[in-house]
Order: sequence, then structure tokens, then C-alpha cells
Amino acid sequence: MTAKKLFLLDAMALIYRAYFAMSKNPRINSKGLNTSAILGFTNTLWEIIKKEKPTHIGVAFDTMAPTVRHEGFIEYKANREKMPEDLATSIPWVKKVIEAFDIPLLYVDGYEADDVIGTLSKKAEDSGFDVFMMTPDKDYGQLVTSKVKMYKPARMGNGAEVLGVEEICAKYDLKEPKQLIDILGLMGDAADNIPGVPGVGEKTAIKLLKEFDSVENLLENTDKLKGKLKEKVEENAKQALMSKELATIIMDVPIGFDEEALEIKSFQQAKIRELFDELEFRNLAKRIFAELSTQHSKQVVQGDLFSLFDQEEPSEEEVSINTINNTEHKYYLVDNEVDYKKLVEDLGKQKSFCFDTETTGLDTLQAKLLGISFAWEKGKAYYLKVPAQEEEIADFLIPLHSIFANGGIEKIAQNLKYDLSIMNRYNVKIANPCFDTMLAHYIVQPESRHNMDVMAENYLSYKPVAYEEIVGKGRKQLSLEQIDIQKVKDYAAEDADITFQLKQKIKEELDASGQKNIFYDIEMPLVEVLASMEKEGIRIDIDALKEISEDLDTQLKRIEKTIYDEAGITFNIASPKQLGEVLFNQMKIVEKPKKTKSGQFSTSEDVLNKLAAKHPIVESILEYRSLSKLKSTYVDALPNLVSPVDHRIHTSYNQAVVATGRLSSTNPNLQNIPIRTARGKEIRKAFVPRNEDFILLAADYSQIELRIFASLCQDPALVEAFKEGVDVHTATASKVYKVPVEEVDADLRRKAKTVNFGIVYGISAFGLAERLGISRREGSDIIKAYFEEYPQIKAYMDKVVEQAREQAYVSTILGRKRYLRDIQSANSVVRGFAERNAINAPIQGSSADMIKLAMINIYREMKDKDLKSRMILQVHDELVFDAHKEEIDVLKKIIRKHMLESMPLDGVPLEIDMKTGRNWLEAH
Repeated sequence: MTAKKLFLLDAMALIYRAYFAMSKNPRINSKGLNTSAILGFTNTLWEIIKKEKPTHIGVAFDTMAPTVRHEGFIEYKANREKMPEDLATSIPWVKKVIEAFDIPLLYVDGYEADDVIGTLSKKAEDSGFDVFMMTPDKDYGQLVTSKVKMYKPARMGNGAEVLGVEEICAKYDLKEPKQLIDILGLMGDAADNIPGVPGVGEKTAIKLLKEFDSVENLLENTDKLKGKLKEKVEENAKQALMSKELATIIMDVPIGFDEEALEIKSFQQAKIRELFDELEFRNLAKRIFAELSTQHSKQVVQGDLFSLFDQEEPSEEEVSINTINNTEHKYYLVDNEVDYKKLVEDLGKQKSFCFDTETTGLDTLQAKLLGISFAWEKGKAYYLKVPAQEEEIADFLIPLHSIFANGGIEKIAQNLKYDLSIMNRYNVKIANPCFDTMLAHYIVQPESRHNMDVMAENYLSYKPVAYEEIVGKGRKQLSLEQIDIQKVKDYAAEDADITFQLKQKIKEELDASGQKNIFYDIEMPLVEVLASMEKEGIRIDIDALKEISEDLDTQLKRIEKTIYDEAGITFNIASPKQLGEVLFNQMKIVEKPKKTKSGQFSTSEDVLNKLAAKHPIVESILEYRSLSKLKSTYVDALPNLVSPVDHRIHTSYNQAVVATGRLSSTNPNLQNIPIRTARGKEIRKAFVPRNEDFILLAADYSQIELRIFASLCQDPALVEAFKEGVDVHTATASKVYKVPVEEVDADLRRKAKTVNFGIVYGISAFGLAERLGISRREGSDIIKAYFEEYPQIKAYMDKVVEQAREQAYVSTILGRKRYLRDIQSANSVVRGFAERNAINAPIQGSSADMIKLAMINIYREMKDKDLKSRMILQVHDELVFDAHKEEIDVLKKIIRKHMLESMPLDGVPLEIDMKTGRNWLEAH
């Protein structure tokens, strides 16, 4: 007899989880509908049906009606933020999906989904079912029995987690799962506004339950408690009982257990197809119907859900997934002189072709070229195998020189910078025009993912061969050199073919977006500049880093001792869990410490910064963390990044990561080198010129974001301050604090600087108050005074936000767009974030465009003049050069000219600071 297996899904918990999991990269269909929650939920539902093969299933929903809990406690869940409208819009669609799968919706007015699931799980258990409650909500743990288990969905790469009696008891150190209600009654639940007993957290609650078993027994024995804990428990006895009641899942909801209704039924294929077409779930549809088709071809066992599929076998066309295996293609291996000559001839006749390099690794200084794939028509591509001997490759590629140098032929690539760097190593120069599909997609969809596989699925409904499918995974992974050449040919040729097809699609979007100038005038010319900078790298003084490391070691030991003395015990300072225990359970530096979602005390930097005044140990911990991070992330790590090829560090610049248009860097991340502290600045001492004939030169835009802001808003007072060359922060302090300029001291200037930059980032009164350590009222008064003195700034900000609401995007001075889908959100937090982005994105984006243009123009003139000097680093608004000492004067003129003239502002002068030095610290 087949075991009866019932899955009960907590709809809203799973929908919220799916929505926020994709909040940074939402799925939007062509109609503008955010389908993230719908897609995520549908994927989850299908995975359960397919993998767990339940015999019965139901999905429980909350309703809009007040629950029985609100009758006794009106504040229940009162602090919950209004549901984002994108999510609210998704719920009816989720219900349509569930209905299309012929799964019952379970709900009862006046009760929550967990009450419905609790009631049905008990009835199902009594009817001989194995029950799985699918939810990420910990509260369900109280319902677990030998036959009823929690099924926590997979997250962050980990598989699903099934929690039974043993797991729940072990997790919370309980005698039985029902005691979880007592834990919630004592510690409360901030998410549901259940108060609990103030000052009692999870650890204390567990400790009390181990001794007293229940809240009721605890309240009868408060005489056994001591000190503040005794006072708190006795003072909040009624609140503890009420909290326990609120946390108790109701088991007698008026809902019948209809075994037949919950049974897995035949899927309404036509309805699912129609629904998925409307939602544009093309890939999901293909996957589901392909899997169903595969199961149809296997022997059907009794009760197998696939035997219940109610329609005829889908056609081959309907079920096929577009891959190399079922898509017509012609991929050719070029491994002889005759075919190579023909390939070169054919390439020379094209107006445009796509190419892609295959190498032994990702390090452009060391990776060996294995071959190059080419494509210039859909479904057809060539893989040119190069000689196995490294020293023969450059000569072998000579016939391609004229092709790649031809300014009449467009060269297409995905992540051109990598291919350009590899080809340059073998003396192949790639001339414009070029088209990088990654960068084009970055411009039209800056917040999406830009790797070829994702774009292929989204634009072409095609899944390319994964690299791991060819070389394997883990320890058994091989290199491409070890793989059969026919497999490599297909893999490589497919990349060129698909990238060529993507170019046609993405170019249409680029042309329609009105951002062709950003692509052709900024991003594409910058590729060569960044490739050159990455190749040059910068020399590191390893001895200087060793000295800094030893000094930091001494300081860390001193601070560690101070922390132990202040705490009265030794512990692992680097462990957030141990640190939280010491600060909040033992030292009790605050009454109501903030907790993470997992229930652990939060010891994040933000939290500790706010507690710095509570106890000296907090300042010591912050200093310890800062120095420890400095040592591990930079001082000790930088020597390991020195290239064995030229003994320099070669950071990688990323053009398609930051949505505002700014560059980022990795290995190492130079943008994040801390420069606000003296210790952080010292790291720059280790960056030195390549030899004694060179010196480092750094050029930095002065207050560039404020100058761009002034140009955009055209506030007379702010513009005038920059025109007159007065210190803008001093001028702001004088106006806002109503004191003469000469009476503005360092503290007032610091506060004004915080206000100036805070306004640029759309700071709130609360945010300003936190940064300045003042009351919210004072913060509000300062912002009000600021806008009174600079009225055009307020008018500009209001106008930008209003325009963003109308068109759902904002633009930089040159027209780079930042899309703001949430600008009309009913959720105040989500909308506020979008409004701040609306104000700041044009400023940050314009700043990014400006320095990129400057880099392009400086690089070109340096190249034209054949200078020995090299541009080697870009960090925020600063450029660093390895300057030949004999070229300093010429180089300074070039830098000054292009940094000031590449993108002039409307009525606001630009200013740069330029210095030279024996190391980066001296030059900065």
C-alpha cells in the first residue's frame, strides 16, 4: 500500500521569500509585471511535486479579515510594513498557478495560514498521513510530531531541511517541540509584534524552560529567580501569558479535512500553457513539459503523479529545450593550413563577425591561448585551433592581424576586455569598431546579470553548454587542453554563435534606449584603456607591508588585552556569537539588544557604532575589527596577489557591475582601501613606482559630486561658492548655523560637510541625526535651514523625483539611465530608497561618465605622444600614473586638460588636485 504523504504549503511565507530573494535582480516581463514572486513560488511548487512526489497537497493562505488574535491584542502584527505592491499584485497570479495545477487553496476568515495548517496537519496525522509543513517560519516547530514535520525550503545553495521532533528539540534544547510556544512567549517575536518579557532573549528563555518547563510554572516559581530577571518576569507576567497565547498556533480551525480534494490530480495542461505564456515563463514551461514527457516514456507506477497528466503527449516542438543537442547548427574545426586560409579569406569579406578566445585560465598575463572561435551568421561557427607550443602562437596568428586591425569590420565579443588582453599578448591588435554584448546589456539593463548564459536564456530561450559539462567539477576537473577537440570545438563555437545572435537582440534595445552615445563614446573606448591599466599593474613594496603587518600585530594584541580586561573574561572576539553573548547576556550593555533573523545577537558595525557611548569596550571592539580587517584584507593579502610574471599587482576593473556607471575593481578591490584612518592611509605607502626613473603622480577631482550637484540644481548660492573658490563646507556652515564665515570652527565645518554630502544622498532627518549624534528634531531643523538657504536645491530634488515617477528612470548629464521601478511603490521603505536613488544616481553617474571620458582622452594623448608614463590606477575620483620623471611637466598638462575639459559643467568650474610622490600616500 502506498504511504499517504501530505504537503501543506504556507503560501505567504513562500511568496515573500521568493520576492525578496530576487529583489536585487527582479524578473520583469514585457508588460512590466514583476514576476519574481510568481516564478519563485511556481519553481518551489514544481520541485516539491517532482522530487518529493506527495500523494496529497494543499496551499494555505491568510485572508484580509482580522484574526482572533487581534481581538485580544490589537497591536498584533501592527508594526508590519505594508506589503510591496509588486508582491500584492503577484498573489492573484500565484493563486491562478495553484488552481491550474488543480491544488486546493486553504483559508478561513479570522484565522492565519499557520492555524489552518496546524489544524489540518493534526487531522491528517489522525488519518494516517505523513505530513510535511513547508515554510521557513520557525513558529511551526511547535506542531512537529513523529508524523508531522517541518520542511524548510532550500536557501543559499543548501538543500531543503526536514525538521522532526529530534531536530526541533536539539535546535532549541527542548524536551518536546510544544515548548517552542513557551520560548516565543518569553522572548516575544518582533516580526509579529508579540512583546514577550522585556530583556529576555532566546538564550535566557531556553535556560528558564530547562528549569521550569513552561511559562505558567515559571510564573508560579518566580521566588527562585534573582535580581533584575525576577523583577522583569514578575512585572510582565500577564504579558508573558498573553504572548504565549498569541504565539500558539490554533488547532481547531473550522475547516474540514477533505482527503479526496487534497489528492494530487491531473494537471490542466492547456491552462498551464496559457498562464505561462501570459507570464512569459518560457523556460519554466519547457522544463516542466519536457520533464513530464520524459516521465511518460517510463513505466508508470500506481499513484505516480505523472500518470495523472491529463492531456495527450506534447509534441516534440512543444517540449524541446533549445540546446546544442536539439538546435540545428554547423560548427567546424579549423586545424589545417587550407581551412585556416579559407577562414581568413571569409573573415575579410564580412562587415561584422563575433570572436571568442579559449584559454587555459583567467589570468590574462599567464593564460595560454588554445583557440579562437568565429561566427558571422546564425547557427554557423568555426573553431580555430592554435599550436600547442606557446612560442609558435604569435607567428601562427599573423594572418589575422589585418582582419582585427581593419576599421571597416565590426568585431563582436562578450567581455571584450578579456579577449583583447589575450590577443594583445600575441601581438594581435583589435581596432574599433567593436561591440561588447556584456557592456551593451549593462547599459540597457544595468541592474540585471550580464553573463552570456543568462542572456541566452532570456533573449534566445537557449541554454548553452556549461563549462563544467566539458571539464567536470571539483578535484576531477580537467583543463580544456585535456578534453577531446571535438567537444571543445562545439563548446567554443557555440559561444561565438550565441554571442553573435545576442548582439542583434541587444543592439535593438540599445538603439531604442537612447544611450548609444554612452556605449560608443564611453564604454567601448574605455575597454582598451582598462586593458592597458590591468596589463601595467603597480609595483608593491613588500617590505613596507611586512613592517605595517608587524605593527598591526602589536596593536591588535594590546587592544585584545584591553577588551578582555573590560569584559572580565577571554573569548573569541572575531566570533559574532561569542561577542554578542559577552556584550548583551553577560555585560548587558543595553536592555533590548537587536537580533538577527536567526535569533542571534547582532554585532554588526552599524549596531556597535550606535552603542559606542554605552561602554568603552565597544570602541575597543570597533578598533580591533578595523585593524584586523585592514591586516587580513590588505596588508597580509596584497603580497599574495603579486604576479610571478612581472612582480606587480594587477587589479581587474569591472565595467558592468555598479548600476550607477562607476567602475569597481577586484583582486584586489582598490576602491575599498580604507583611507579615513591613519592606519588605512599607510597601506598606500606600499604602492610604489616601477623603478627609480619613475615617480607616482595622483590627480583627484575636488568635491566633484557637489560640483555636479550644483551644476544640475543651479542654486545661485551653491554655484557662486564654487565660482568664488570659497570652501563650500565653510560657506554652508555659515549659512545653516547663522554665524559669520570667520567664526566657523572645525566642528561646524565637519557638520556642514556631513549635511552637504548627506543631501546629495537624499539623507533623512533621522539619518542626519544619527551621523551627527544629535536629536531627530535638530536634524530636521538643520535640513530645513539648509533648504531655506539653498531653495533651488529643494526645488531640483522635488523635480527629479517627480520626473522619475513619470518616466521610471533618471539620467546623467550625458544620458546614462538608471531605472527606478519602485519609485511609485506604496511601501514607504522601498519608495524612499528609490527616491534617494533618483536624487543621487544622476550625480554619481555623471561623475562616473566624467572620469571615464577623462581616462579615454588622457590615454589617447599619452599614446599619440608615445610617452613612457602609464596610467595605472583609478580609484573613485582619482587617477594614478606611473610617471617617467622626464615627462612630468608634459603629463601634468595632459591630465589637467582632459580632466577639466572632457565633460565641462554648466556654470560650475572643475578643480583637480595633483601631486607626485615616492609612493601613493605621498602622491595623494
